[in-house]
Parts: sequence; C-alpha cells; structure tokens
Amino acid sequence: MEWPEYKFEEFAAGRLYDAWTVLGAHPRENGTAFAVWAPSARRVAVTGDFCFWNGEGVSLEKNYHGVWRGFVPEAREGQLYKYIVEGEDGVTRWKSDPFAFSCELRPGTSSRITALRHEWGDGRWMADRRSLEGPRNIYEVHLGSWRRHEDGSFYSWDDFCRELVPYVRDMGYTHIELLPVMEHPLDGSWGYQVTGYFAVTSRFGDPDGLMRFVDCCHQNGVGVILDWVPGHFCRDDHGLGMFDGTHLYDAGDMPGWGTYKFNYERWEVRSFLISSALYWLQVYHADGLRFDGVSSMLYLNFGIEDPAQKIYNIHGGEDNLGAISLLREINDAVGRLVPGAATCAEESSAWPLVTYPPEKGGLGFHYKWDMGWMNDTLRYMSEDFDQRREKHGLLTFSMVYAFSENYLLPLSHDEVVHGKRSLIGRMPGDWWRQFAGARLLQMYAAAHPGGMLSFMGNEFAQFIEWRDYEPLEWKMLAYPTHEGMQRFVRELNHLYRREKSLWDNDRDWNGFRWMDADNSEQGILSFVRRSRDGEMILCVMNFRPESRERWRVGVPRGGEWTELLSSDDERFGGSGKTNPAPLRSVRTPCHGQRQSLRITVPPLGGTLIKLTAPLKYLHGHIPKKASTETRR
Repeated sequence: MEWPEYKFEEFAAGRLYDAWTVLGAHPRENGTAFAVWAPSARRVAVTGDFCFWNGEGVSLEKNYHGVWRGFVPEAREGQLYKYIVEGEDGVTRWKSDPFAFSCELRPGTSSRITALRHEWGDGRWMADRRSLEGPRNIYEVHLGSWRRHEDGSFYSWDDFCRELVPYVRDMGYTHIELLPVMEHPLDGSWGYQVTGYFAVTSRFGDPDGLMRFVDCCHQNGVGVILDWVPGHFCRDDHGLGMFDGTHLYDAGDMPGWGTYKFNYERWEVRSFLISSALYWLQVYHADGLRFDGVSSMLYLNFGIEDPAQKIYNIHGGEDNLGAISLLREINDAVGRLVPGAATCAEESSAWPLVTYPPEKGGLGFHYKWDMGWMNDTLRYMSEDFDQRREKHGLLTFSMVYAFSENYLLPLSHDEVVHGKRSLIGRMPGDWWRQFAGARLLQMYAAAHPGGMLSFMGNEFAQFIEWRDYEPLEWKMLAYPTHEGMQRFVRELNHLYRREKSLWDNDRDWNGFRWMDADNSEQGILSFVRRSRDGEMILCVMNFRPESRERWRVGVPRGGEWTELLSSDDERFGGSGKTNPAPLRSVRTPCHGQRQSLRITVPPLGGTLIKLTAPLKYLHGHIPKKASTETRR
C-alpha cells in the first residue's frame, strides 16, 4: 500500500484540508490501510476483530512526519479496531481512531472500519443554496429527545426522515440545526464532549444514515446545520488526551469544564480541525456549522480567575492568537471550498467584527448568535407586568448594535435547562397570559432584524424544562392551548418565509424604521420592516395585558394596510382583539410621520400589518405631499 507522502507533509505544515483521506482506516478490496499520527510513541499497533483482539496487534511503521502506517489484509469493512499506543511516558494505551468514520455504540469505545458510499440526490439544492440570502428560521433539535420509540430506544436516521423532516417542513422552518452528531461517550453531554471528530454517533445509525437524512432534508427544501466543537474535547481514556504519552492535541485543562482545550499553535492540530470542519460540509453536504463556545477559544485566560495563573501572548495581551488565526483560516476555507455553506459563532463576549472578513480585521463568520438580545429579551419577558415600565430599555437596546454584525436570534436549548425554566414557564401571570406572552415572544423574534433559532418544544409551549433523557411532551398537543400555540408558530413561520420585508433587508437601517421605541408607559413597540423593493410591514408589539382600541400609530407611507397576522387571534387561543378590515391611513401626523392609522392593539400580543395598496394605486396619482414624503 502506497501513501501520498506530500499529504503528510501538508498535514505537518498545517495545510492539509482533507486529512481524512489519508489518515484513519480505509478499506480496500484486499484489506484495510491504517494511518495514525502519534509522533512521540515508542510503538503503535492496530488490533481488532480481524486478529481476535490480540494484545500485541499488528505493528505499524512510523514515517518522518510521525505518522504510523500499515496495511492489514485480514481487516475488513464493518470490523471494530483500536490502536495500541506505547507512549513516550512508558504507558500503553488503547485508543480509538481520531479519524474514524464511525464507532461502536456506547458504552463500547472501539472504532469501526467504514466506507462512505452514499449516492446523493440533492444536486439542485446544492447548486442553488446561498449562505447569506433568503430567510433563516432554524429549528434546533437534540435527536435523542425529540422523539423515541415506545420502548425508550432511539429513533434511527430513517425514522427522522419519515417524521422529523415532514414536521419541520409543515411547520415552516427553513433549517434544522442538530446538536452535535459527532461521536461522544456520555449522553448527558448532549454531544458537546466529542471523541470522534470525523465519526457520526452510532446512537442513530451509521454514516450512510446521516447522509440519507441530509439528502432527505435537501430534497424537501430544508437546510441542515451541525453544531461543531472546536474549543475543547473530553478526557476519556480512549480519546485524544495524552494520545502518544504527551499532550499531543491539547494545551492543558479547560477551567471549570473538566476537559482539554486544543493546542491551536500546533500545525498538525490545525490540519485536524480544519479538515474536520470541511469534512462535515463536503462529505455530508451540511449547509452550515455552528461553532460552539467561541469565547473559550478567543481568550487565553477564559475561565481563569486567579491572576497568578494567567498567561499572555507575545504582545502582552490575553487574545489567543493561535485560535484567532485558526478561526479565520477555517472561515476562509469554507468560503472558498464550500460555496453556499455558512458558519455561525456562539460568541457571548463583546469581541468585535466576528462576522467581518479577515482582511477587515474580522473573524470571517457568516453569523453570530445575538446573546445580548436573548438575555435582555428573556429578562424583560420574565418581569411582572407592573415592573416592565422601568425595564423598557431591555427591549430597545438591541437596536443600538443590531447591524454591527450579521446576527441570529437564539432561543436555544441553553435557555430551557438547569433551572432556567421553559420559555412559557418564565412568563408571568395566569395560564392565559403565559400563552399570550409565549406567542408574543415568537412574533417579536420574527419581526426583529436577524434570523431566528428556536429549540424544539418551544413551538408548542412545553412547560417542563428540557430533559435530554426522554422525548418531548407531545401529549400536550391534546390541549387546545398548546395546539393553538403550535398553530400560531406554524402560521408565523410560513408568513415569515413568504414576507420578504421581515428578512430581505436584515443587515442595515434601510430595512428597519422605528415608529415609537419609547412608549414605556403603555409597553408598546412599533416599527416598520421594509424589503429592498419597498414592501412594508408595520409591527406593533404590546407587552402589557391591556388592549388598546383605536390606538393611533404613524406609518411612513399612506394607503391601505392589511393585517397579516395577530397573535391574539381566537384560533390561537387569543381574545380576538384583531383588525379584520383593511385600514386606511389618514393625514394626521403621529410618531414623526405625516400619515397614521388607527388600530386595535391586542393585549399581550403583536400584530403584523402590511401596506397592500399605496396611495398612488388607490387614487391613480401621488398627492404632492405624499410624493415629497416618498422621496425622502
């Protein structure tokens, strides 16, 4: 068996972007080729089903770049294996393959010889997708607890094709985001403590199953985003830690997390991580990666409180220069090599220019989670109604920085665990007001600039916190209130996709205009969303339980306006304070506008009202004042 030596040179130089093609286990017609990086090991062998797990294994040979290689004629596809690594420290460890494509189901930790051979049918989707164009309304899913079989066993990838994909399509979401599907030993880590950066978790089936699932999503018009964990990895004995008796992959402990942080200064580790990111995008046709815990990568002293333990870079600062350059390189590689794919940063600090290109000093991500919007909004929504007057700024502050990055608004799994309560469980008031508040929150997110992400269960207002060990409480849909919440979210999602005013012009002030941001007394926000071609939707959100009749609101253009959706509609469980008839503007100044409407504002609800017939179409001409106003 001949290996391309130039690829190992690129791996050692940090320039190999497809390391999975030469490292790992690759079955051939007459056996399997193995290659593993362990430069400080004294001896490396491979053992497995093919040699009855002989403790000596089949010895591999080391090349100049620290890669141990060998060809085993008896090793066949489907068999389990591990590496026997005699480390520099004299300890012999049995290790899983860092480049394995699949592993056995936990609690087993062996790697499995696997070939990838899915025939894709999503050519049209892959040719048409665009990373920054179109609506983004993401349904975040933990596969182990979305649904399960009656006996408690996990769904398979084919089960998800039959049930999850049609559900997401029916609900109107544009993308599914999966909590990490990379192999991990502990269910309770939700996949965020990875042992297999190239291996699909065996919980739901084999790698070909995930490919079928992604293919099914694409053929049904649904994008797929995968969570990816480049910041740290778990300490389990069979994993990356102390792989050859040295800190080969890591740069020490991750404070507070009980894991190791990656060594971003080591060239081979950079090849490993860049290759892993591109692997999921290229081999599995994923439409994007959400990078978990970016803040932990950017700061050398993340989680370190003791000044005596802090370290600094060559410039005397706390920025992790290796991580910064790696993130820029990954994002650049994704942009060049995977057209239409997107990257998103879960970055909770005030790090600037996260979604700006590296040549402008940025990190190069396409999107950033807006953690500020999430924290402020949920804090406000948790306040009693008589306390909201003093907290009004929590609602409006997000617009101070809304266009400083390309944001996604996350109502994620992190917000419905660890005693934080479910989203509806945070809402004050009686049963009716809790559901009204939950509907209002969803509409406010849809109307606010930035794409949306919402965790499973939010769409039907599950009351209990998310439990990763059991399925969602789908039985709650037998109750009219929960079914009404789900119906509202479905209609809101489809309206969001249909009405480009809500997403077409999301990245600057041309797509957003305040009518009234300062009505803290009544707790009402009013603003207009506008598309590039001039379509407009008036958004009015009332965060108090009192309705307002014949409430006057300014509009930037005169004409006939039509209510598209009210969260207070009776069919959703609301009180029916809606605007069923078309609304005609009048020349009565309000909110700094020359034209205004009188509308019914629902209690603890929102309404979306579209300009359906501008004045020029109503009267056949544009009055002089209206013409001047339009040019402005």
